[in-house]
Amino acid sequence: MRPSKKASEMTVTELAKYIDYSVLKPEFTEQEIIDLTKDGVRLGCATICINPGYLDLCEPYVKGSETMLCPVCDFPFGTSSSESKVKQIEIAAKYDTVKEIDVVANFGWIRGGMYDKVTEDIKACADMAHQYGRKLKVIFETDALDEEQVRNACQCAVKAGADFVKTSTGFLTGFEAHGATPEIIKVMMEEVDGKCQVKGSGCIRTREHFLQLIDMGIDRMGVGYKSVPVVLDEKKESIMHDNY
Repeated sequence: MRPSKKASEMTVTELAKYIDYSVLKPEFTEQEIIDLTKDGVRLGCATICINPGYLDLCEPYVKGSETMLCPVCDFPFGTSSSESKVKQIEIAAKYDTVKEIDVVANFGWIRGGMYDKVTEDIKACADMAHQYGRKLKVIFETDALDEEQVRNACQCAVKAGADFVKTSTGFLTGFEAHGATPEIIKVMMEEVDGKCQVKGSGCIRTREHFLQLIDMGIDRMGVGYKSVPVVLDEKKESIMHDNY
């Protein structure tokens, strides 16, 4: 949905509500995860995206804040069975600090045109999330897909009752990394046509890109920890440094 004012006129607090703060790198130590979670809470980001195994670790640091946890299930490949995905979602959804859950679609099935299986898989995940009152965001890994496949995947998600469609994991190899380009966001927004929300992730590293997507009407963005202070134009050094 297009915002009521230009993104460039928004406060840091308003802009932070668009951000799912990504804390997903497998090499992070527990202390690094804690530090980054606390930083996302300090900024007032919508959620902290974490691997599900760190829910117990991170929960104390978001309690009492407006920032919630967003575990990312079957990450980053999306190739587990539906039963496995559903169980991961069920475990995560029982946490009071979780309001949304991301899950990776089987993008090999999308590339192979197996859309009935894709829809069935997403529906099983969405049904479990909704049983606990949680929203489901479905990651397609759009850099591995062509436009027709992205459009068909969006239709699968809409039919399955997903709450968000999402571009990327940020961990794809073997393809050029473009992530949440304005062009692919436009395609996804056109295809879902307001029937679910759109999240962009991957390669959102400049303030200009971030503000442009907000002005287009994007609902949420996954932003890596190093890029968060850049897109928010926060006058402080990032608490960690990397090439995310």
